Amino acid sequence: MNQSEASVFFASDLHLGTPNYEDSRQREDKFIRWLDSITPQLKVLYLMGDVFDYWFEYKTVVPKGYVRLLGKMAFLSDAGVAIHIFTGNHDLWMRDYFEKEMNIRVYKTPQVHKILGKTFFLAHGDGLGPKDYGYKWLKKVFINPFCQWAYRQVHPDLSTRVATFFSKSSRNAQTPLTDLGENLDPNNEWLYLYAQKKLTIQHYDYFIFGHRHLPINLSLSNESRYINLGDWINFFTYAKFDGENLELCRFDEH
Repeated sequence: MNQSEASVFFASDLHLGTPNYEDSRQREDKFIRWLDSITPQLKVLYLMGDVFDYWFEYKTVVPKGYVRLLGKMAFLSDAGVAIHIFTGNHDLWMRDYFEKEMNIRVYKTPQVHKILGKTFFLAHGDGLGPKDYGYKWLKKVFINPFCQWAYRQVHPDLSTRVATFFSKSSRNAQTPLTDLGENLDPNNEWLYLYAQKKLTIQHYDYFIFGHRHLPINLSLSNESRYINLGDWINFFTYAKFDGENLELCRFDEH
């Protein structure tokens, strides 16, 4: 790979597994076609959470399916692409499977990375910013070691059905997202407000989040931007950084 052509890519919120097997497979295949299309430029890949609509690792069991994506990720990792995965609110129960099997780094908390000379604040985005107190309390339960141990005692078939039911209920309660984010009021955007507050303490060139399912590219200051990656359900969007410019793009095969 020509180093001058190498780029860093970011994507989020595939929610593979929902709403059914057929639709999920179509999105999985499309995402792999996107990975194929960027492979000549791909140096580093950041997956910013909720890659799976549900992921819970037992000691010797991981969720069924997704073998095409997992195989592609293993191939890229073996070829020298650095892959980073952030857990989201739907797949926060990752343990050591990705690190052991594919040499993929997993992050469960926000991170600050220096990427091609720029400072990035990186997180899925769940539980950050003001309000959302109910979820913040619930997340403490989800990440509690004893609660995870207790849940791990449940048979995988049953635990998956329970988690899928609650995931579907949560999704049905949300307003469908069809706006590209151009009409967004930044004062109502929790992650934008969170980024503004972080900037009062330390400078970051870019804040990269998922979670919102909206492609958003907003200026925080003359030297800092807030980027939300959208999703691979409605928008099929991603970000690309080449060391000079960060673009929020859409994968369009036509």
